[in-house]
Amino acid sequence: MDIQITNLINKFTALHLKDLIKAVRACKTAADERAVIAKESANIRTSFKEDESNEARNNNISKLLYIHMLGYPAHFGQIECLKLVASPRFSDKRVGYLGIMLLLDENQEILTLVTNSLKNDLNHNNMYIVGLALCTLGNICSVEMARDLSGEVEKLLGSTSSYIRKKSALCALRIVKKVPDLTENYIQRSKKLLAERHHGVLLTAVTLLTEMCKQNQSVTKEIRKYVPHLVKILRGLVTNEFSPEHSVNNVSDPFLQVKILRLLRILGHKNQRASDAMNDILAQVVTNTEGSKNTGNSVLYEAVLTIIHIESENSLRVLAINILGRFLANSDNNIKYVALTTLTKVADTGFASTSTLQRHRKIILDCLKDVDISIRHRALDLSFSLLNSQNIRAMTRELLNYLEVAPVNEKSSVIRRICESASIWKPNSRWEVDTICRVLTISGKSVEQDIINHFLKLISVSPGDLQQYITRKLYSILSQDEDKIYEQEGLVIAGAWCIGEYGDMLVGNDADKVLGGLLSEDNDNEGEESSSIDVKPSEDDVILLLNKLIEHFCNHNTICEYILTALAKLTTRLSSSAKEKCRSVISRYVTNTDMEIQQRAVEYNEYMKLDDTTLSSLMERIPPLEGASKLLTARKHNKSMDGIDLLDDIDNDTTATSNNLPSANDLLGLDTSSSSSQKPASDNIMDLLGGLSLGGNTMPTSNTTQNTNSNAMTLDNLLGGIGSSASSTPSSSNPPAKNNSMDLLGDIFGSTTSNTNTTSNTSPINLMNPLTSPSLATNTSPILSRKTYVAYEKNGLKLEFIPKQEPNNITVVKGIFSSNSTISQINLQIAVQKALRLQMNSPSGNTVSPGNNVVQFFKLLNPNKVPIKLRLRISYQLSSGQTINEIVEFNSFMDL
Repeated sequence: MDIQITNLINKFTALHLKDLIKAVRACKTAADERAVIAKESANIRTSFKEDESNEARNNNISKLLYIHMLGYPAHFGQIECLKLVASPRFSDKRVGYLGIMLLLDENQEILTLVTNSLKNDLNHNNMYIVGLALCTLGNICSVEMARDLSGEVEKLLGSTSSYIRKKSALCALRIVKKVPDLTENYIQRSKKLLAERHHGVLLTAVTLLTEMCKQNQSVTKEIRKYVPHLVKILRGLVTNEFSPEHSVNNVSDPFLQVKILRLLRILGHKNQRASDAMNDILAQVVTNTEGSKNTGNSVLYEAVLTIIHIESENSLRVLAINILGRFLANSDNNIKYVALTTLTKVADTGFASTSTLQRHRKIILDCLKDVDISIRHRALDLSFSLLNSQNIRAMTRELLNYLEVAPVNEKSSVIRRICESASIWKPNSRWEVDTICRVLTISGKSVEQDIINHFLKLISVSPGDLQQYITRKLYSILSQDEDKIYEQEGLVIAGAWCIGEYGDMLVGNDADKVLGGLLSEDNDNEGEESSSIDVKPSEDDVILLLNKLIEHFCNHNTICEYILTALAKLTTRLSSSAKEKCRSVISRYVTNTDMEIQQRAVEYNEYMKLDDTTLSSLMERIPPLEGASKLLTARKHNKSMDGIDLLDDIDNDTTATSNNLPSANDLLGLDTSSSSSQKPASDNIMDLLGGLSLGGNTMPTSNTTQNTNSNAMTLDNLLGGIGSSASSTPSSSNPPAKNNSMDLLGDIFGSTTSNTNTTSNTSPINLMNPLTSPSLATNTSPILSRKTYVAYEKNGLKLEFIPKQEPNNITVVKGIFSSNSTISQINLQIAVQKALRLQMNSPSGNTVSPGNNVVQFFKLLNPNKVPIKLRLRISYQLSSGQTINEIVEFNSFMDL
């Protein structure tokens, strides 16, 4: 009796849903809210145990769903939802099915208990109960439920009730997505639904057919027969033949129009016949639809996308581009963003003629000044897509203006893209040099080293009068007393390098007069600094400028190193009095806290004690750096280097050497019996002037009996006791002495160490440097083998090796990582036998994606001609986040 009285009291005192909402809203703190929810959750649990009536269960589940919506746990009501679904009352089923959709998902095992209830309700006489079951199945359907209940849904597609047919089509859409194999069951029923006059049924039928066409090409071919019927429906919507109750802002049923346009887009893709059937109606849609509000704009946008994707007529394409141009003038940034994104795709795919896109160039450039950063980003991408040889000058001016106000985190990307575009579309070399110089002037610290390297390469391969022009221009800019000049570190580095290399041109007579006007290219830059730089400084002015710069950047080691080298080179390019002034500046840095700067100053001081002939030979001008720009082009938008075969560059690139230059050992009076081969003039193209190091570490070509350095055995121990090399780490048994990356004289003097055990009469070979291989020095060895070997292929990642034999038992190997999906954090380590020597270059990246490969070069020295066996350690991360680490054996090079 007491229990019954207690239950009766709880029944009358229990909160209803409205009361719970009021109590939660009355809470002033989060703690108060948690207390209310905890108390009510406890009451609901107690009620579930003690009160079995559906009325109380209905009220409790309603409150529990509200608690769930607030983010509190409500999983304990899942079973109670199943009990409500089993109730014959519609109100109980409605709350029960709602609870199932919110508290359960397709991955929970308890969902299997719902299948029988759903099947019973799908066959119920009450269409609203059938609608509840269809709605629930369409939201939480799993693969097993789809297979079990597919037959019932297929039958309901033929129901006499439009309400049931509409919900059945939506449920079938979920089933088709979950189990594509069931698509065939719904084709015939779906085609019959196209004859409906009910907008809701038509909308769901078109949506279902669109999904089936995406999944199955055979369905697309079959549905193409209904293109005239779809065109007829769309024409009726455009001419307002359907009921006006579906009109939104004077656009007749925009939702149905959008769905039909998307289906037509799929049916007309790469099919001329279907495209011809829909050209007229598309023109009618874009002409008659009002674009003053978002409703009309949505229909216009879908029509434009359909025109872009089908085989449309040229006049229709022009009309589509003009509509996107109208979107750009819209005040709504969302519409602007859509237009810019679509125009960028159009420009990249070559869908429309260049003149059609250029028509909207002015408004696109205006978008670069928009306050919305997303609009500026899209406008920037589109601006670079519109560049060509005709508009490069005007567009670059606008892009440079944007660069001045661009956020710091964007500048690096903009700088690279401007330099790449200038290299591709340049009207002449002087304009390109002027443009990059302007970039360096306004880029601050955002310019990357390879941009500076590319700029210096351009200068090195330019005619003498252009070299003088740009050197004087850089001197003029650096001579300004503006504080912002000192913020342009890239400009200072380039200026110091040019002054050091071409100091004699800087203070000498006009090169154009001396060389007889050898500048072969058109210098008309249409008012962009077309007049020559009328600056002819004295020798004292040049030294004074360098002295001022080195004092200002005394804490910037890289710039100090460049300026010290420039002063050292000026000692052979200026008069004897200037030489002493340069020497006095250099002498101040003989004692310095930075070892690299101190070493340079000491070395340069010692060089100046040599006779003039020897010093001039040491400090002579760097030869033209041919081939160094290929890497910059290959890095365009972080693309792979597949298009640029650096192995071909080894075979075809001509190196400029000094025919009369004696060896460094001769200059110093040393024994030259162990070195007689000619060194190439240009440095490693993989270095791209990295720090202007024209020298490189050298390694002995023999002496395989030396003790192995313990540090070099780390990967050896890890991979099983064989000699190894990780990326960019030479695997030499006797590591060479440190070669400073900024040592401009490293290439002249060679390695700073010698191998006392080496008996070979050939020069040491730098395996890291493709341009210093013997094939360039002798120019007699053809490519012996360019066969491709698959070294690894698993989890969608493929690694291929392309070897090339060279003299002196050297094999150059190009490794290419490729994949049809995005794979990141790629790392390759290689171990070889102790009889081999391995050196690896840094990879072009660590992420591959479709069309974006990663390239890595390495060289193998095989003095004893043993069979080549490699052990590869490959690690990478899949798009799912899974990290893979594998060790594989590769023995396909044994026949090399």
